[in-house]
Amino acid sequence: MKAGIAVLEFLKNVGIDRIFGIPAGSVNVLFDGMNDYADIRPIITKHEGAAGYMAAGFAKYTGGPAVAIGSSGPGAMNLITPAANAMREQLPVLFLTGAVPSSTVGMNSSQELDAAPVFAPLTKYSKLVERGEDLVSEVAKALEIAVSGVPGPVHIAMPLDVQMAAIDPATIPDGIRTVRVKADYAAAGQAAREIKSRNSGLIFCGQGVRGMVPEVMRLSERLGWPVVSTPVAKGLFKDTHPNFAGVYGFAGHESTGKLVQEGDSDTLLILGSSLGETATSNYNAGLAQGRFVIQLDRDETVFARKYPVDLPVLGDLADTLPAILTELNVLGTSEQSVKVPYNPERLEPGKEFTTKNVVLKLQQLLPEQTRYAVDITETEAYVIHDLNVLSPDAFDINVHFGAMGSGLSVGIAAKMADPERPTVIITGDGCFHMHGMEILTAKEYGVPVLFIVMNNSRLGLVYHGHSLQFKRVHETFSTQPMDFAKMAEGLGIPAARVESMEDLNAESIGKLMSADGPALLEIVLTDDTPPPMGDRVKFLAGFAE
Repeated sequence: MKAGIAVLEFLKNVGIDRIFGIPAGSVNVLFDGMNDYADIRPIITKHEGAAGYMAAGFAKYTGGPAVAIGSSGPGAMNLITPAANAMREQLPVLFLTGAVPSSTVGMNSSQELDAAPVFAPLTKYSKLVERGEDLVSEVAKALEIAVSGVPGPVHIAMPLDVQMAAIDPATIPDGIRTVRVKADYAAAGQAAREIKSRNSGLIFCGQGVRGMVPEVMRLSERLGWPVVSTPVAKGLFKDTHPNFAGVYGFAGHESTGKLVQEGDSDTLLILGSSLGETATSNYNAGLAQGRFVIQLDRDETVFARKYPVDLPVLGDLADTLPAILTELNVLGTSEQSVKVPYNPERLEPGKEFTTKNVVLKLQQLLPEQTRYAVDITETEAYVIHDLNVLSPDAFDINVHFGAMGSGLSVGIAAKMADPERPTVIITGDGCFHMHGMEILTAKEYGVPVLFIVMNNSRLGLVYHGHSLQFKRVHETFSTQPMDFAKMAEGLGIPAARVESMEDLNAESIGKLMSADGPALLEIVLTDDTPPPMGDRVKFLAGFAE
């Protein structure tokens, strides 16, 4: 058996049912082999970058590893940004790249690149495999590393002659072993005792609480401590819960900011947040100042990175959070009520044709169970600040790494992973120019996802950022006006164009949402009102003075 085919056999053994990527000569062994593997479907994207983002989104919403593949040279380089994105989001993605035959290395071969050291600082493991008999074992090793400990991306470079080498099929592993981070139960017990002894506190939650929201709210109800969400955790907590105090950080709520920075809580309990810039309102000192800080995370490198931590608790939240709840029960705590200065009432859209009113109106018209994949666009600030969480895991907003166009691909992958859930992509014209042709990928694979393109013919976040920070904007930040609806129709994709609030109605939205493939809604709107970005502009301005 060819070593490259052995890789497919191994991937089938561990449950991989699709591979995102673009075929090319240096990976043709695997792509040809998929003709004989009906259980593994190649998802051919329009750009390797999109393939990497889709793999990351698929890993996030299936809970398992995913695979992206690209050619040697340019294909590998196009996967670099998605690898960095997956590393930031702690997602187990296996990046496979081709490489030129070993005998031609250093001879200026077509698409030659030593990709392993390029991927190394952006992944948990990156390796060039030099012998055919080592290929499948290295792929297995990489995948085990990806899913173990703190999950993250890995990379294997495969020279063409290595893929072609004959190997013994008996060496193909049947599966992989996942090693969890060893939980510090002693620290968890100490945390419970510290919590019991404190007068008041805040529960500060990042995206690491995904899957643990019921336990978080149980802890909040027991202690009477309000729960605050970071922007990337928007969508995990329903606004209607009386203990939820809103979003803090980029585009967060003013009342939440006052609660965090000026409140009298003597304890800060941090759950699953690395406390980055967007999560902490630009590293605001008021977050931890004068408070006893307890931080729970599976990644020990986040402890005391920016803020002092009095009690770090290492371990997966699935282990440490139940341990704390159990210890609190032993200590005899009883449920307490909480009052938080946050109004969860659902906002009503006004009549003026503004970005805020449009997103509010859209949420009214779309199904309650809709999942929103939100791209890096000025609209994301309105989504974070103004939209309500009506169903679990409602929003995917990656302001961590902030790769323009990534939301487009994540939305497609989210729908593939959870096909019964209505899924909408909110993007801008700038992001669509980067990765918008993935709408064809959605069409070719019959993925019924609605693309909402906010078209203002400019780079919106850049425009508003420069306008607020420098009081001027370069003319090149505006782009040539484009009719995205006509473009979609030219591709055989249902589309509609909105140029007023009256154009937004249930009939037109219903038709687009009922399509058996992708559809596009273009909203032509230039809104000069600065988005609710919080202190982001003040932070940048501090470096310009």
